[in-house]
Amino acid sequence: MPRAGLNTERVVAEAAAMADETGTDRLTLAALAARLGVRQPSLYKHVDGLASLRQRIAVLAKNELADVLGRAAIGRARADALVAVAHAYRAWALEHPGRYQAAQRAPVPGDADDEAASARAVQVLATVMGGYGFGGDDAVDAIRSFRAALHGFVALETGGAFALPVDIDRSFDRLVRALAAALADWGRDGDGDAGAR
Repeated sequence: MPRAGLNTERVVAEAAAMADETGTDRLTLAALAARLGVRQPSLYKHVDGLASLRQRIAVLAKNELADVLGRAAIGRARADALVAVAHAYRAWALEHPGRYQAAQRAPVPGDADDEAASARAVQVLATVMGGYGFGGDDAVDAIRSFRAALHGFVALETGGAFALPVDIDRSFDRLVRALAAALADWGRDGDGDAGAR
C-alpha cells in the first residue's frame, strides 16, 4: 500500500527538487525513496523507473517554463516582450538548474504530454516572434537563434565561466537588447522576407 500522501505528483515534484539540488544525472531512485521516507519499491507504484521519472520531470519542467515565459510576455510586444521573456527564462533556469536541464530535451515522439508541454513553450516564443511579423521558417530561425543565445549564456553562467569582474546582469541585458535590435532588422539582408512586412 502506498504511503499516505504519496502520489505520482508528489514523487515527481520531489524528484524535480532533487534534480535542482544535485543535477538530473545524479538523481537516483534510492536517493528519492530516502528523501520521501519510503522503500524504493514503493516508488514503482508511481513511476515505471528512473527513465520514466526523468521523462516526467522533463514534462513538468517544460510546463513550468511555458507558464513563466507566458506570464512574462502578457501585455507586451516586440522588444518589450522579448526582453521580459529572456529575463524570465534566465531567472527560472538559474533557480531551477535541474529542471532547466530536463526541459532542454526534445519531446519523446508519441508521448502526448511531452509533445504538448514542448509545444506550449515554443508557442510562447512563436507569439513573441509573431510580434515582429515572423511566421513559418523565419519564426523557426528566430526562435532557434533566441534560444541558442539564451541557453549559451545560461550554460556558461552556471558553469562558472564568467569570472571577469564585470556585472553579469549587465552583460545579459546587453545581449538581450542586441538580440531585440537584430530581430528588428531580421531578413532585410538575408533571404527572409520579414523585413518587408
